[in-house]
Amino acid sequence: MQYRITVSLIILICAALAIAGCTGTQNTSAAPAAASGTGSPVYSTGNMVVSPTDSVPDYNQVMADVGEKDYLGNIPVIFQGGMGQIHVKKIDVTLYRSDGQVKTATIGIKKGDHVELEGTKQTDRVVVRVSMDNGQSYTINDVMSPYRTRQ
Repeated sequence: MQYRITVSLIILICAALAIAGCTGTQNTSAAPAAASGTGSPVYSTGNMVVSPTDSVPDYNQVMADVGEKDYLGNIPVIFQGGMGQIHVKKIDVTLYRSDGQVKTATIGIKKGDHVELEGTKQTDRVVVRVSMDNGQSYTINDVMSPYRTRQ
């Protein structure tokens, strides 16, 4: 009897998950859509969705900080080094702006090297990708950078 209940419960949960995953809609067009109540256009692009970062082996661990956006919309990105710093060949930063533009920059490979990206006064996405000397590449940051509001 216990076995039937367990199997029935697992099947019910799997069915609920399958149905829940198939009911959403996805808009990938880059055309502006009217924002409700704001009066400004909102760009709906597929690039504004944060993805999980890569699992980096301990011997290649490095960090980069994506700073808080300032009042002009600039976003600082600072390389913080780490155990794998000696293996870093290149650090690329990609900024997906809320207006649909994509900007890229490269940070130096020394601890403290930084770059400042020109974002918007809305929420932008920042992705930091590190290339290693063995040919591997890792996404170490993928974050949304909201615009600071006055409080």
